[in-house]
Amino acid sequence: MKEQKESLVVLQCDEVTVDFDGFKAVQGMNFSLAQGELRFLIGPNGAGKTTMLDVICGKVKPADGKVMFSGSIDITRKKEHQIAELGIGRKFQTPSIFASLTVMENFEIAMKQNRGVFAAMRAKMRAEDRERILAQLELVGLSGKADWRAGGLSHGEKQWLEIGMMLLQEPEILLLDEPVAGMTDGETEKTGELLQHIRKTQSIVVVEHDMEFVRSFASKVTVMHEGKLLKEGSMEEVQRDDRVAEVYLGKRRDVDASRSTA
Repeated sequence: MKEQKESLVVLQCDEVTVDFDGFKAVQGMNFSLAQGELRFLIGPNGAGKTTMLDVICGKVKPADGKVMFSGSIDITRKKEHQIAELGIGRKFQTPSIFASLTVMENFEIAMKQNRGVFAAMRAKMRAEDRERILAQLELVGLSGKADWRAGGLSHGEKQWLEIGMMLLQEPEILLLDEPVAGMTDGETEKTGELLQHIRKTQSIVVVEHDMEFVRSFASKVTVMHEGKLLKEGSMEEVQRDDRVAEVYLGKRRDVDASRSTA
């Protein structure tokens, strides 16, 4: 049953190219994401990883190529808010929360995102809405800090708060840009466990540089280099690839061995 679920493609990027005044940040990139998949997008700085997230969420429009959502919806030229409404949520590296409000108030605003901030605060909370918020608080590990000011949370807790706020919008896909950057080891581990839980109901794309984090939680990895797809597969397959070693280490794994026998 799980294999049938994961075989359903929820996002398909075909031959995507992004051109910034002559510089091709992404070149003919192909990428697909299955339902219930936790995919890590890795590569050296400048590989085009974040630009790909920008294309998917509508922040950047490709010069060429197509992005399809949920099989038949062409989102290539749609605006950011239209893509968000369809069910694709984007989280940037820096948490975007209301620091002066409580954790609970942040969740209440996220629940009523179609209203203004103050209108949302005045709106009466329905019992079912409160239950959903309490469930999200429990999921992200903040149930004991519902009355805390968001600005007083640790860096990791702020990240979890924003992820929880996104989940209240019930997106089909979450796009996360370096979610564990700046976290403690404990926070990083907890974030990985959280993502493993979220993938039961959502598909996730994570841009990440922390290779230990990727090794611990990745099932499938996409490696980009110079705007192109370099390698895709399990973490073990990616680590064995000489091209990936060359990109990350600046040399092929077998160079030293071949020279020592010369």
